[in-house]
Amino acid sequence: MSGIPPIAQKPSGRKGFGTLGGVFTPCTLTILGVIMFLRFGQVVGNAGLIQAIGIVLLSKCITTLTALSLSAIATNTRVEGGGAYFLISRSLGPAFGGSIGLVFFLAQAVSVAMYVLGFTEALRSAVPGLPLDDTSVAVLTNTVVFICVYIGAGWTIKLQYGILALLGASLVAFFAGAFGAWDGGKLADNLAPAASSPGFFAMFALFFPAATGIMAGANMSGDLANPARSIPRGTLGSIAVTGVIYALIAVCLAAASGRQALLEDALVMSDIAVMPILIALGVFAATLSSALGSMMGAPRILQALGRDGVFPRLQPFGKGDGPNNEPRRATVLSYLIALVCILLGDLNAIAPIITMFFLITYGFLNLATVYEYVTRNPSFRPTFRWCHWTTALAGAVGCTLVMFLTSPVWAIASMAVMALLYWYVSRSQLIVTWGDAQSGAAFERARRSLLRLEEDEYHPKNWRPSIIALSGGAWTRVHLAIFGFWLTASRGVLTLAQVITGDTTSHLKRRRHQEAALQSFIAEQELSAFPAVLVAPDRELGIEALVQCYGIGALRPNVVLLGWSEDVDRQDDFASLLRTIAELERSLVVIRQPDTERDPWLPARGPVDVWWRGADNGHLMVLLAHLLVQNDAWRGHELRLLRVVPHEAGVGESARHLERLLALARVKATVKVVVSTNPLAVIHETSARSAAVFLGFRPPAEGQEDAFFASSQALMEGLPTVISVWSAGDAFLDA
Repeated sequence: MSGIPPIAQKPSGRKGFGTLGGVFTPCTLTILGVIMFLRFGQVVGNAGLIQAIGIVLLSKCITTLTALSLSAIATNTRVEGGGAYFLISRSLGPAFGGSIGLVFFLAQAVSVAMYVLGFTEALRSAVPGLPLDDTSVAVLTNTVVFICVYIGAGWTIKLQYGILALLGASLVAFFAGAFGAWDGGKLADNLAPAASSPGFFAMFALFFPAATGIMAGANMSGDLANPARSIPRGTLGSIAVTGVIYALIAVCLAAASGRQALLEDALVMSDIAVMPILIALGVFAATLSSALGSMMGAPRILQALGRDGVFPRLQPFGKGDGPNNEPRRATVLSYLIALVCILLGDLNAIAPIITMFFLITYGFLNLATVYEYVTRNPSFRPTFRWCHWTTALAGAVGCTLVMFLTSPVWAIASMAVMALLYWYVSRSQLIVTWGDAQSGAAFERARRSLLRLEEDEYHPKNWRPSIIALSGGAWTRVHLAIFGFWLTASRGVLTLAQVITGDTTSHLKRRRHQEAALQSFIAEQELSAFPAVLVAPDRELGIEALVQCYGIGALRPNVVLLGWSEDVDRQDDFASLLRTIAELERSLVVIRQPDTERDPWLPARGPVDVWWRGADNGHLMVLLAHLLVQNDAWRGHELRLLRVVPHEAGVGESARHLERLLALARVKATVKVVVSTNPLAVIHETSARSAAVFLGFRPPAEGQEDAFFASSQALMEGLPTVISVWSAGDAFLDA
C-alpha cells in the first residue's frame, strides 16, 4: 500500500492544467459573463439593491454548499473526465449518474447558445449599423467558438488569461466611473423593488445562470494535472472573488444609475464606465470566454457518458482524438445543439431552462455527498475537511426549494424527465466496473435492520420462511432448489447449501468452484437465493454446522428443506439428522418427488392438498401451501384443507373448525372432511391426482427408524409430490 500515492498528490507522469488556468480562470470567466454585463442591471432595477444582494447571496450560498460537496467527492477518488457526471455516477451509480450526465450535458450545450446570444446582443448595441441580422451573427459566432474548441483545449485555456485581464480592465473602468457618479439619492431610491417587479424568484431565475460557472473547472477534470487539489481551491476561490465583485457591482449600479436606466438599458454599465469601450470589449470577452468554457465542458461530459456506455447510442461519442484525447465527435454534437437553440430561442427564454438543469445537477451532486457520508463507507475518506453531510443536505434541499419557488411547472417537468431517464438506464441493467455508494447504502440499511431484528422481540405475526435447502451442487437436485424458491414466494430468504466431505485445507479450491457454480445456477434459473458451501469431514456434521451457524443474528434459517432419502443403507443417518435438526428447533420440510424426469418448473395438474391432523404441524403446512399457490406457476391450483374423521358425527364440527381457522388466517381454501377408519386408503384415493400433498410427520425416536421409514414409504407410495412437514412451533395461522 505504501507505493500508492495519496489522492491529493499529483499522479506520476500526468500532464495537465493547474489550479489557476484549469479551474479558477474558467470558473471566473463563466461566472462574470453575459448575465453580469447585460442582465444584472435589470435584476438590480427590478429587485432593488437589497433584494439584488439577497439574490447574489442565495446563489452563492447554493453554489458554495455544492462546491463543498464537489470538493469532498473530488478529493476522495481519482477524478477522470466528465466532471459532475463522473463524480455523481461513482457515488450514486450509473442510473443516477447517467440521467444527470445527460441533463448536465444538455445544460452546458444550451448555455453555449445563451452566451452566443448575449454576445450578439452586445455586438448589436455596440455596432448599430451591423449589416448582418442577429441570427446570422449568432450562428457565425457559434461556429467560430466551435472551431476554436475543435482544434483543442490547450491554446483555448491559455487564451483565457488574456481574456481575464481584459475583463479585469473593464471592471476597473466601471468601478472608477461608478465612484465618480456616486449619488446617495439614487442609492436610496434603488433600495426597494420596482413597482413593476415580477418578483424575487423571477429575478433569481434570470440571474442564477451567472452562478453556474462553478462547474467550468470540474468539467475539465480530465485535463487537470491534479484534480483533487485544483477543483476545491479553484472553485471556492472563484466563488468568493466573484461574489464580492457582484455585490460591489450591485451597489455601484444602484448608486450611479436611475431606476429607468437600469430597467431599460442593457448596457447600463457602459454608460457608467470611464471608458465605455472597455465595457464593450469586456462584454465581448466575457460572453465569448463563457461560450468557449461551455463548449469545452459539454463535450467532455458526453465523452465520459459514451466511454462508460450508459447510453449505448452515445458510445461513439466516447472516442477521443489526438494525444490529448480531444472529444471532437462530442464537440460537433454540442455545436449542433447550440445552433438549434440559437435558431429557436432567445436569451430570456433560455435562462430559466438552464437554471432548472443546473439546479438538478447541483442537487444530485449534494445528494451524492450525503449518500457517501450516511452510508459510512470506509472507502469515503476525502482529504477536503470542510464538508459535512448536513451542509450537503442543506445544499440538496436548497436546490429543490429554489427550483419550485422559481418555476413549479418547469421543476416538475424537469424532474419527470429525470425520472424517465433513470427508468430507462435502470431497466437496461448496465454492468459497470466501478463501485458506488448505493451498495454501501444497502449494506448500511441491512446492518441497521439486522440490529433492529436482534433487539425486537419475536412475534409469530412476523414469521417468514427463511429456508436453507440442502440441494447439493448445482443441477444435482434442481427440484429442491425450485421448491425452496416457491415456498419462500418472494417473501422470505432462500439459501441453497452444499456440504463437501473431506479435509478443509485440501478442498478450498473445490469449495470456491462449487460456490461459483451455485451462483451461476441461481443466476441461470433466476432464483432469489444465496449460495452456501461448507467443507466438513462428515456430511451430517456439515449439515449440523450449517443449521447452527449459518445466518446473522436473528436472520437465521427457520426451515430446513431436504430431499427424501431412498438409500436404505443411510436411513439411520437420515433419521439421526432429522432428530438433530428438530432438537436445534428448526422446522423440517422433506420433499419426495417420484417423477424426476419432468420439467421441474412445470407443476403437475390438480389441487394442492393439506391433510390436517392437528395444530402441531398443521399451521405451518397451511402457511407453506398458501405461499406455494402464490407463485405464478401454481396460481391456478386449488388449495384444499382435508381431514379424516372416524365417525359421521364429527364431520360438521371438524368442517366448521377448519373453516373458522381459515377465515381467521385469511387463507382461501376448500375444506373437505372424509369419514373413514382407514386414513391411508383415503389419502391415497383422494390425493392420487393432486399436484402436491402436504403431510405432517414427527422425526423418529432412536430405535424406531425402521418403523418410521416403513410407514412413511407406505403412506407416500403411489402419491404425487409429497411435502412432509414437521413444525418447530414458531408459525401460527391466527397470528
